[in-house]
Amino acid sequence: MERTAQTPGSQTAGTALPRIALVGVHGFGTHHLANLDRLQSLGALTLVAVADPNPPEAGRLADDVAVFNTLDDLLAAGTAPDVVIIATPIQTHAPLGLAALAAGADVYLEKPTAASMAQFHELREAAQAAGRAAQVGFQSLGSLALPALAALISDGGLGTVRGYSATGTWLRDKAYYQRSRWAGKRTINGVDVVDGVTTNPLAHSIATALRIAGILSADAIDTVETDLYRAHDIEGDDTSTVRITPKAGPAVVSALTVCAPEQTEPFVTVHGTLGHAVFHYTRDILEVTVGGSTTSETFARADLLENLLAHRSHGTPLLSSLENSGAFMSVLEAVRTAEDPHRIAAEYIEWRGEGPAAHPVVADIGSWITRATAAQATFSELGAPWARPAAATDTMEVSGTEVAREISGARVTPTLSPRPYLHPVTTLAGTVVTDAMPLDHVWHLGAGVALQDVNGVNFWGGRTYRREHAGYVWRPDHGRIERTSSRDDGPSRTEKLNWFGPDGAEILHETRSWRWRPAGDGAWTLALSFTLAPAGTGPVSLGSPGSNGREAGGYGGFFWRLPAVENAHIRTPSASGEDAVHGSRAPWLAWSGDFAGKPATLVFTTPTEAADPWFVRADGYPGVGSSLAWDAAVVLQPGESLTRTVTVTIADGLATDEQIHDWTGTK
Repeated sequence: MERTAQTPGSQTAGTALPRIALVGVHGFGTHHLANLDRLQSLGALTLVAVADPNPPEAGRLADDVAVFNTLDDLLAAGTAPDVVIIATPIQTHAPLGLAALAAGADVYLEKPTAASMAQFHELREAAQAAGRAAQVGFQSLGSLALPALAALISDGGLGTVRGYSATGTWLRDKAYYQRSRWAGKRTINGVDVVDGVTTNPLAHSIATALRIAGILSADAIDTVETDLYRAHDIEGDDTSTVRITPKAGPAVVSALTVCAPEQTEPFVTVHGTLGHAVFHYTRDILEVTVGGSTTSETFARADLLENLLAHRSHGTPLLSSLENSGAFMSVLEAVRTAEDPHRIAAEYIEWRGEGPAAHPVVADIGSWITRATAAQATFSELGAPWARPAAATDTMEVSGTEVAREISGARVTPTLSPRPYLHPVTTLAGTVVTDAMPLDHVWHLGAGVALQDVNGVNFWGGRTYRREHAGYVWRPDHGRIERTSSRDDGPSRTEKLNWFGPDGAEILHETRSWRWRPAGDGAWTLALSFTLAPAGTGPVSLGSPGSNGREAGGYGGFFWRLPAVENAHIRTPSASGEDAVHGSRAPWLAWSGDFAGKPATLVFTTPTEAADPWFVRADGYPGVGSSLAWDAAVVLQPGESLTRTVTVTIADGLATDEQIHDWTGTK
């Protein structure tokens, strides 16, 4: 199905046509020239002048169109334009816009609005003082799909919105960054430029996602977190994630690159509890998936210059006003003030093509972008091998080698049940043996402690298994675990943690201790002990999907999410293979295999306090847990507590039974 928009006709008889001046006739200015030709042929406006130090070719303009080198020259000549379109380098937007406003013209600014938040405020104040209108060239905001999507969200068609994401995988070659002196620059001679994937080529994706999320002003934003990278030999970012957290409502996460193997259509996704909507904003196609069924509709788009002219003549609201670009400018300002983009190591870049046509491809970039948008996480938080290490609250070292990082989890999106976790955990030789926020279960967070049902609160993340539904459903029941104190004593750490419900009430108090030491034979051992106790005066039930009716689904307590493992061999002293060891009780469980092509072994020992069943997954995803509520909930009365202690030996190579017996003290 396709919806169309109205095409403007000529002005009312006797009414003077708006006089238009275009500053910048090359680059995107050529699109404006073509659009001006179209609208002038419809009798909607008159192009009276252009300004560019490099004039258009002879014959491109009508004889009555004046040509100037600069906007200052154009204005000084008395051309008196009603509207000035500015399609020039980013760093010139503010000074040119200010000059046009001072001359009494309305302004159409190409995106981004300006090169800094200070310049944005200056432009906004100037427009208000002059009483003039200013439109910003985010063309996607003219799509008629946006009001349709807003109505769908408002009517609850997607359920509760969990988050918004912007996805862009483009490619740009060396020639793209050689086309001008400002391309790819953060500054030129001390002047802000801020040209990067986030602020220029794929800026529409972020602006569109912000509009869909209803985040229009800088005042509506709590934080903007940037994670910026570059594969090209440029100053700016060409591969980045940005997370915009508003003061109210779910976050917007963008994952963008111009270092993809091939260029694909960018899109914005609305993630709901009943389904999701995908807006392909360059084609105005809206796809809605609910209940396993997908519908697709193509919409028309209102032209932003036509909209500005309608605003001048009839007061029609601007679709992409300067005022409403404040939220995007908060993103640009965060990029501008962030540390310089991190250079991606050459080993993770493949160059394709020759000479100016050569373009870099970042290793597995499509997969990392998909993971980032699904988990609403940054590349750093996901542990992309070319990314900066995630900010850690603490680390663990064995024999002078860092083997684990503890992450607070504070920035984890609420529906994943934020909580502390270890990731990455490595062997002494550096092989990574944990995963965090994998695409199959984005709520799996490295190694740590999690439960899906604590007095009805989900501290596991994701959907909750409910007996009455005989399945998993999204519920507003996600809790969070916060570390309140930590004390190190050599190779050990003792922590205090509080478990909070979605209403902020304390449910559990936890004491967690870690110990780490060499184990011999190129291995090291990590011991985790945690004690849970009710925080209030009432009993606390510790449950699982298994205790709520899911057969053999009793996960909860200690859990270790592994990365992809090839040639996996999973065994206990008496059984081998996923089916045989899952749900079994055994003193230890070993998992050997190839982790990213490197052999390694993990050996888990059963808690000393209770012979809890092992929870094991291999075919669907790789994970191991010790289940404290396998098929029945554990109820703690006030004053009672529950303790579990698990050790894990992490070794390079494929361990023998003799080595396992030595590490676990068994025969």
